[in-house]
Amino acid sequence: MAIHLNSCSSFSLSNFSQISSVSHNDSIIPTRICFSSSILRKNSRIHLREHFHWLKASNLQCQSTLASSLAIEHVETRAKENSIHLLETEKAESTCLSIVVVGASGELSRNKIFPALFALFCEDRLPKNVAIFGYARSTMTNEEMRNMISKTLTCRVDQRENCEEKMDQFLKRCFYHSGQYSSEEHFLELEQKIKENKSGRLSNRLFYLAIPPNMFVDAVRCAERRASSGNGWTRVIVEKPFGSDIDSSRELTRCLKKYLNEDQIFRIDHHMGEELVENLLVLRFSNLIFEPLWSRDYIRNVQLIFSEDFGIEKRGRYFDNYGIIRDIMQNHLLQVLALFAMETPVSLDAEDIRNEKVKVLRSLRPVQLENAVVGQYKGNDVTSCAAYTNEPTVSSNSLTPTFAAATLFIDNARWDGVPFLMVAGKALHSNRVEIRVQFRHVPGNLYKQKFGTDLDKATNELVLRVQPDEAIYLKINNKVPGLGMRLDLSDLNLLYKSRYRREIPDAYERLLLDAIEGERRLFMRSDELDAAWAVFTPLLKELEEKKIAPELYPYGSSGPIGLHYLAAKHSIRWGEFGLYES
Repeated sequence: MAIHLNSCSSFSLSNFSQISSVSHNDSIIPTRICFSSSILRKNSRIHLREHFHWLKASNLQCQSTLASSLAIEHVETRAKENSIHLLETEKAESTCLSIVVVGASGELSRNKIFPALFALFCEDRLPKNVAIFGYARSTMTNEEMRNMISKTLTCRVDQRENCEEKMDQFLKRCFYHSGQYSSEEHFLELEQKIKENKSGRLSNRLFYLAIPPNMFVDAVRCAERRASSGNGWTRVIVEKPFGSDIDSSRELTRCLKKYLNEDQIFRIDHHMGEELVENLLVLRFSNLIFEPLWSRDYIRNVQLIFSEDFGIEKRGRYFDNYGIIRDIMQNHLLQVLALFAMETPVSLDAEDIRNEKVKVLRSLRPVQLENAVVGQYKGNDVTSCAAYTNEPTVSSNSLTPTFAAATLFIDNARWDGVPFLMVAGKALHSNRVEIRVQFRHVPGNLYKQKFGTDLDKATNELVLRVQPDEAIYLKINNKVPGLGMRLDLSDLNLLYKSRYRREIPDAYERLLLDAIEGERRLFMRSDELDAAWAVFTPLLKELEEKKIAPELYPYGSSGPIGLHYLAAKHSIRWGEFGLYES
């Protein structure tokens, strides 16, 4: 059959090739040859029709294949999720936790540790398979220990329903074993009792050492050798003090590490579990208004205050060996200072936060005697309160300070020249723990005539009250309503008990839960502890070697007079902003 050829039409070969190239058996048309327009249109319609049917068939096949694939994938995903859920459930049911309170008959265990564990139990924050063992030298049965701790257990205000039932369930999980802290044989007996009450294949162990520091190493040795977990984790909570100076602290750490790794040791300072201390990082790093002001450019001084309105009570033997500097300042207040002053961490991971805290501690100058004041409370005839040296188990000529104040400086770019005033004391006129941040004066303040010559009355101040009545408030200058121009220093106040109706958990609850979950942010690392002791060891040695007599102050007063001289030395208005404010 003859084919009539004419000149190439506007329908180019490339257009045709794009259409026909999807057909399986089409021949490629040589270049420069074109069909007549009628034949081309006819063949184009044929190819397009065939191509359409082929695409339709292909799409149906693809849709069928895709639907089958999605169905299979959906089934596999559901199966995988169910499998993971079952594995997690199985793991939870096959894992048991044994908590051993070493020193269970002591006051700390009765009043703090067991009530905190009960609160976690009521909140369903403890593992399903948990058993609690008391271990001490006192001879007791299980029932006698349960009766002892039941007297200190209370339910939260919002959890009073079925409180007795919860208490019974908790007490049934509590057991007691009597033994010496240095006896491996007695700890082996404890291990047998733990195994008798074990309800899972995987066994984790948490030991809380609520015993004197001179017994730590023996108890850890016995626990590690005779009562540690064979197939789970073993962790040990150690109560402060961690030594009495940098050398004894290093020796204690060295001895503990004979039996434990660093990540097994949880050095607890219960004040670090306070709600406002935990909130300090949130306040700093999640509020834009604070971080730009958080430096020497805007902050004039920072005060860290720990004031108690009672004496040493029944802790005379312990306190007379350590004093207020070792008991409060070297650990608790220094830890709060590090959290306050540290740079932004890489993340909220425990190691990242602790790395930044260590940098702050290493930047602190060691405290010298000329930047410190020590005091000791004497009797008060009006209130009939006894002097420190009249307390039972305290030497009548003791020089142990019950009050101390010190000015610290951080030698880095952010805080250079800013004084951090640290104050801690017992038998003072008020009971409070707070951080007070005084800001600099407003340059060229237009309203300075309204304050007279005392510009301190116009100083902005941020206060974080850790206890009692947890609160955050900011002092600002404000116009008093009326026709005249009178200024007043007012408070923008966040009072926790007004804003949050729930009862705030006790510090021990948070720290125990963190230890169970392996969260280490609020626990001290060994290098952190070393850096903290380096700040105060020179002062402690000078006080003890020179036998510096502490300044006496009346029980229930605002502390020794020397505090005011120390504050004045660094241009800090201590009277209004410090211990005197109600």
